[in-house]
Amino acid sequence: MTQTTTPESTAAERTTPESTLTYPDLARPVAFTQANLGWVPWLEPAPVEELTERHYAGLVDRRRAESPYFRLLVRDPETLAARTKTDNDIFYNTAGGLPRAERELAAAATSRRNGCVFCASVHARFASHHSKRADDVQRLLDDGVTADLGERWNAVVAASVALTETPVGFGAQEIARLRDAGLDDLEIADLVHGAAFFNWANRLMLSLGEPEAPAAEGRE
Repeated sequence: MTQTTTPESTAAERTTPESTLTYPDLARPVAFTQANLGWVPWLEPAPVEELTERHYAGLVDRRRAESPYFRLLVRDPETLAARTKTDNDIFYNTAGGLPRAERELAAAATSRRNGCVFCASVHARFASHHSKRADDVQRLLDDGVTADLGERWNAVVAASVALTETPVGFGAQEIARLRDAGLDDLEIADLVHGAAFFNWANRLMLSLGEPEAPAAEGRE
């Protein structure tokens, strides 16, 4: 994110080395999970009381000011707004194309391959909810991206993983497998958008903070 250092900048748009945060006693998740995890930043988020209308426009949804992650990203509000609108369109614009459950599955598989425990938990929960296949989703989390989930889901996961490992590694073989599994061109495009977006989003989240386990989970 671009730092703004002009004199008129608010504290919400500035980050200094002194704002680095550490959590020696943090309860960290010990495995991939569908539990509702917390997330803590390594840099100081923008204080709620210093957010301006420009920042709220960047958040798109004002309720996101409650999240330390989005209050960290809102230091660059225009970029955050573009990111959020892209995210919303990928996952919520489901009038046609890939069913919501499989968009979420693609994101969960991408996060599982990238090691983003927080993102995997969020999208695994959505995949379970929309597909009613919670056991299969949990198998993906427990056994990894080679878990056998049935050919259609296997093809979705394999394509997502190919995009995640290196985008140029995704190609005709993955598309042919998706078509053989019954996906049409629009559904394949939706899968590519979801997996590619979260391949980037995982790296952003992994570089800015870490997940926090619910109280019921133990500490490492």
